[in-house]
Order: sequence, then structure tokens, then C-alpha cells
Amino acid sequence: MSQPVQPPNQPQQPFGGQPVDGNPYAGQPGQPAPAAPTGNPYGQQPPAPTGNPFAGQQPGQSAPFGGGAPFAPAPPARNNVLLGVLVALGAAIVAGILYGVIAGSIEREVGYAAVGVGFLVGFASSKIGGSNPAVIGAAAVFSIGAVYLGQLVGISMVLADLAQIPFSEVIGDHFGTVTEAWSQEADFMTYLFLALGAIAAVGGAKKAG
Repeated sequence: MSQPVQPPNQPQQPFGGQPVDGNPYAGQPGQPAPAAPTGNPYGQQPPAPTGNPFAGQQPGQSAPFGGGAPFAPAPPARNNVLLGVLVALGAAIVAGILYGVIAGSIEREVGYAAVGVGFLVGFASSKIGGSNPAVIGAAAVFSIGAVYLGQLVGISMVLADLAQIPFSEVIGDHFGTVTEAWSQEADFMTYLFLALGAIAAVGGAKKAG
């Protein structure tokens, strides 16, 4: 007796349906089959933190909050010897004129004023040029010149008042008379004030540095 022939296109068990032949990893209908264990208990764990919040960024990726890579601040504009010398010269001229105006107004020199002139010149020059020996030396020399300029301005103011002529005329037309009067009136205190200006300039430079 012959066997019955099975009809064609027999419905088959869908892939991922009920367990087939005892396979516990076959999925349910409509669900993906779970991955088989690999034997590595750390295979599915996320990478351990490294302590660097930017470790996962790709090269060239910008930092969070829109900031770029950190940059070093620009160094302060110091140790410029030429600029420091120029500042010393400018400060000496201004301080010398002010010193002369004070001395001419009271018709005497003041030691504290000479010290202030030197300190101002030294402090300003070293603040810009740093503690370079050339800057400190220039400040000391210019401070002596500033005190000397102030003494000449003071004498000119006194002569202008005595002669009843303008100050500009004394400086412009009788400057030789002014320097001669300074030579005749110079004494120990005159030179002491010059030295105080230089010493104070060194002290001001060290204070700024």
C-alpha cells in the first residue's frame, strides 16, 4: 500500500518562534533571538572611566561649552630695557621741572623732594623695564640730572622774580647766568641732594622689581 503524499507548501515553523529541538535561545515570534553567552563575564560591560572627562572625544573635537583648547596667558610686557630707559628719561624731565617749581616757589631746596624725584624715576623705569642693571643705572643717572634740572629751574624762577623779567627770557637768553649762579651757590647740601636722588632711584627700582 502506498504512503500518502504530503501536500505542497506545508506551513513551516516561523524563525525565532517556539524552542526547536530543545534550543533555549530560540526567540519568541516577532522578537530577535538573544545572543549566546561568550564565556567572558566582562564582554558586555561598559568601558571603565579613565578620570578624563574628554577621553571619549575624537581628535579635533572641541571642548564642551563651546570652548577651545586651554591656552597659556601672554606674559606681561616687562624686561624691555630700551623702553625702561626712555621711561626713566621722561620721568626725570617731568619730575625735575616739578622739583624746580617747588624749590623756586619757596626759594629753597627740600631734601624730601629730591628723594621723591629719584624714587619716582626709578620706580617708573623698573616697572616697565624690569630689574635690568642697565635700567637701574640709567634711572640713577637721570635722577641726578632731574635734581640738577630742578635746581636750575628754581634759580631761574628766583632770578626772574628779582629782575622782574619773564621766566622764559631767563631760560632762553640768560641760561649762562643761571648756570654760573648755580656754581656759585652750590655747597655740600646741593651735592647731597644730587646723591639722594640717585640713591632713591635705586631704591624705587628695587621696589618696583
